[in-house]
Amino acid sequence: MKTILTALALTTALTLPSLAVARPVTFTTTLSNYGGDGAYLALYVTDATGAYVGSLWMAGRKSKYYEHLTGWYRAAGGRLSEINGITGASVGAGRTLEITLDLADALFDAGYTMHIDAAVEDMRDSPNEVAVPLTTNGAKTPVRGRRYIASFAYSM
Repeated sequence: MKTILTALALTTALTLPSLAVARPVTFTTTLSNYGGDGAYLALYVTDATGAYVGSLWMAGRKSKYYEHLTGWYRAAGGRLSEINGITGASVGAGRTLEITLDLADALFDAGYTMHIDAAVEDMRDSPNEVAVPLTTNGAKTPVRGRRYIASFAYSM
């Protein structure tokens, strides 16, 4: 039941105010100039035990490439239903992806972690390219990725 409520809080926090109070959170991901095709990115959340909670965004529309987002693919069990309605175009080298989502306040300062997996055609996959705890103090603090992400930050 807790997992269902948390998943609902991730995606419907404003429509179900009795379950969660939400705030708009802007995620800004800037890719480095890695010299390849557009990157597929999976943004998802895990709880304090590392268990998958839900997907926030998928950059890249061709599902045949999703298995290369190995951390997300394994956590979500490869279920495309996890990303229905939350996909956009892949992100080119040196470009910035900025998305704003309503997230439940209960996700902050409670042990949840935001993950970004990255994959680029004909280049190495990068699971857990970024993994940052969702904390109010961590907002606006830029984090460097391991391979393709030059900078990631979130603001509330």
